[in-house]
Amino acid sequence: MLTTRQKDNLIKKFKIHDSDTGSSEVQIALLSEEISRLSTHLKKHAKDNHSRRGLLKMVAKRRRLLNYLKDEDEKRYNSLVKKLDLK
Repeated sequence: MLTTRQKDNLIKKFKIHDSDTGSSEVQIALLSEEISRLSTHLKKHAKDNHSRRGLLKMVAKRRRLLNYLKDEDEKRYNSLVKKLDLK
């Protein structure tokens, strides 16, 4: 789980406007951070199937959000993928 301070830092980094807390970019950035943390956890605890299921759900949600962003604005999609170093 991300702490409130870590979430705030990610939101500040990826927000589009001043009051933005839930745009696609912010949601994808938060999910990506959670996915990376959970991946390191699963490397240490390989038999934690409950966390593995949660990881797969997060990856699927991030994929859906990325597809939505790509359909809406491909320029924002490409810049986000570069910032997050995805693909």
